[in-house]
Amino acid sequence: MRMRSQWPAIVGYSLVGAATQLVWLNFAGVTTVAADRYGVSESAIGWLAQVFPLLYVVLAIPCGLLLDRWFRPALLAGAVLTALGALVRLIGDDFGWLLAGQILASIAQPLVLNAVTGITGRYLAEKDRPTGIAVGTASIFAGMVIAFLLSAIFTTASSLPTTLWITAIFCVAATVILAIVVRRRGPFDPTHEPTTVAYFAYEPLTPQEEPSDASAVHAGTTSPARTDRGALAAAWGDPLIRRLCVLALFPFGVFVAMSTFAQALLEPAGVSGGTASTILLVNVIAGVLGSALIPILVVRRHAESWLLVVSLTATAAACVLLAVAPGVLTGFVAITLIGLLLLPALPIVLELVERRTGEAEGTAAGLIWMSGNLGGLIVAVVVGLLVDHPAAAFLVMAAIALIAVPGARALRGPIAELRSQSQP
Repeated sequence: MRMRSQWPAIVGYSLVGAATQLVWLNFAGVTTVAADRYGVSESAIGWLAQVFPLLYVVLAIPCGLLLDRWFRPALLAGAVLTALGALVRLIGDDFGWLLAGQILASIAQPLVLNAVTGITGRYLAEKDRPTGIAVGTASIFAGMVIAFLLSAIFTTASSLPTTLWITAIFCVAATVILAIVVRRRGPFDPTHEPTTVAYFAYEPLTPQEEPSDASAVHAGTTSPARTDRGALAAAWGDPLIRRLCVLALFPFGVFVAMSTFAQALLEPAGVSGGTASTILLVNVIAGVLGSALIPILVVRRHAESWLLVVSLTATAAACVLLAVAPGVLTGFVAITLIGLLLLPALPIVLELVERRTGEAEGTAAGLIWMSGNLGGLIVAVVVGLLVDHPAAAFLVMAAIALIAVPGARALRGPIAELRSQSQP
């Protein structure tokens, strides 16, 4: 009997993925207003968002290991923590409760985002998985769009509680829906079949291969600690996964830095804060559309490496344009192009991870997300130091994108080999 893909699980996951980003960016567009309402500095409000990437770098691998061992419980725990974080912020109208809620939700984020490859691998047939990863990733960016829209609608200090209530309701509803649609194991869950884990391997084992040390694996008797070490070793020991982790530093870094400092960098060119916010909103919308459509076409045409090269090159060109001719028109064109082409790189990389890693996909996805968030922190810090010199900041981002182009081009061989191995 042929098993069918279960798309409701992807819908439930997508809602929770969007919820994590909504909680993360609730105050991104109303920083000054929030600072006035809660009696703290703008920097303190900024920490309500910064706590997310900081904790992601720390928790990415542990959360990936949890997903590899207890996928559904770990994913549901992430959804519940996200909802609890949103609810905690409603307890008191002060900064302390906001920070407590953000910390809870930031702990949950790696459990949710690392699961994008696991949910597709367990609930979708192989032919549908690239589409599932694209949809799941696009939903993450859609959560950013919702956050920006709420910030544009509820712009006053008195309306901030309304934003928090809407966010909490959305998070609770998303958690309930996810709990319903993943109440049973997926039809393609690898735990349904006997598996072999490669401990401290430098190449992932294929189904036909056996470990060199037979004593390393005993079906049904492997200790949890060794399973965790095996998943991490299998993921990090894979040369392709390491390459993808290094590559993720650059596009993530440029996107995070651009999203963080675009308004400040464009202001000397006469771009108002409201216009800059609109540019960033259009940028993310373009990224949502690109992430939902481009990876599907690219995977079908076996053009993953080509797309990564084009997106990085186009991003560098867009940053150079902003350096030499900043303004409203160039801001819209360049930053929208960056969103359209750069954000789809994430689902493409995650789809390669899903194909490569098998049962260690949660840990491998965690490594990718950890690298990306680390890149975001590093590049944002560098660009922040150059915020009073916009041309130099844009040129630095252009250089960072170009540095990654040779690495993206070098993926052609490994991707072709991976494709040949996956074909019967």
